[in-house]
Amino acid sequence: QKDKDMINLDYAKISDVEVDGIDTADYPDFCDAFISYAEYDGREMTDEELDILNEDSEFVYSAVESHLY
Repeated sequence: QKDKDMINLDYAKISDVEVDGIDTADYPDFCDAFISYAEYDGREMTDEELDILNEDSEFVYSAVESHLY
């Protein structure tokens, strides 16, 4: 089994990001928001990859901003 810390994601290959859990009452933090779906290099990302992506709060926050605005 791969150690999840060994997976390095190239953010330039991530597309079609879908955000879930956005609560506008939680503005401006959106701490419940998470990436529910994304594609990596043309294929659906695995749950493991999404977990890693969701650990990057800056990426999640920018995805929320893109979704809202």
